[in-house]
Amino acid sequence: MATEPAVELIRELVGRHGPVMFHQSGGCCDGSAPMCYPEGEFKVGQRDVLVGELDLGGGFPFEQDDDDETGGSSPSSFSRIRVWISGPQFDAWKHTQLVLDAVPGRGSGFSLENPTGRRFLSRARTFDEREMELLEAHPPQLGMDLDV
Repeated sequence: MATEPAVELIRELVGRHGPVMFHQSGGCCDGSAPMCYPEGEFKVGQRDVLVGELDLGGGFPFEQDDDDETGGSSPSSFSRIRVWISGPQFDAWKHTQLVLDAVPGRGSGFSLENPTGRRFLSRARTFDEREMELLEAHPPQLGMDLDV
């Protein structure tokens, strides 16, 4: 899930850099910030967890065809943005929905938004009991499951 300011910033970055992906950082130097990278420039680990895909609804110049043989990770998949988190981080946050937001400030490390004067921020909402049951019935996919 992403707020409107986050979607606007993502669209801007996609317009400049092409397809992007996110990895929720685990702390240290980047302060647990969601990091935005050009798709394919961050090596997703075998135990990283795909927490979701942001569907920006299209409107980009080179959208992915439905019959694309790459399984949705081609450089032209502009409207679906994958969001990853490390396995240990997922274990700590699996009871919450991460909400991607954008606020004024300087981006972290090598994240693409760094020079824009805005930064991505993760907010969290605790899943209710029904949502937790649904999530437990459908375990998340790992990097090794998707051969990334």
